[in-house]
Amino acid sequence: MEPKTITLVQDSFAKVKPIASTAAEIFYKKLFELDPQLKPLFPSDKEAMSTQGNKLMTMLGAAVAGLNNLDALIPVLKDLGKRHVGYNVKPSHYNTVGEALLDTLAVGLGDDFTPEVKTAWATVYGTMSGVMIEAAY
Repeated sequence: MEPKTITLVQDSFAKVKPIASTAAEIFYKKLFELDPQLKPLFPSDKEAMSTQGNKLMTMLGAAVAGLNNLDALIPVLKDLGKRHVGYNVKPSHYNTVGEALLDTLAVGLGDDFTPEVKTAWATVYGTMSGVMIEAAY
């Protein structure tokens, strides 16, 4: 992965961290708009979804931080992909998640979500989801 791609993703994620809980809410709202059939895969009460959102942002933050050491990150992503099979996640769901992630970043970053940043995130998400899918399926 190109160092510039990593830098763009890490720098932009640093701007999202202060609004992590809001970003998680935006993400799940968008995810369920894109595919309402995904909603039953998640908790139904607000407090549990808040916890789920915290887990999402923590995992995303760790993955973004780990981009500097892909040899250490890849086994973590493989394990995560395998665990998601148990949550009834299908390979096609990863595309929807990617779209919701990019939309969330667009809202959260505003003008800072430049075409270059969007491309960097799409590249990183494509790499991460590809590792997860390959390990799981």
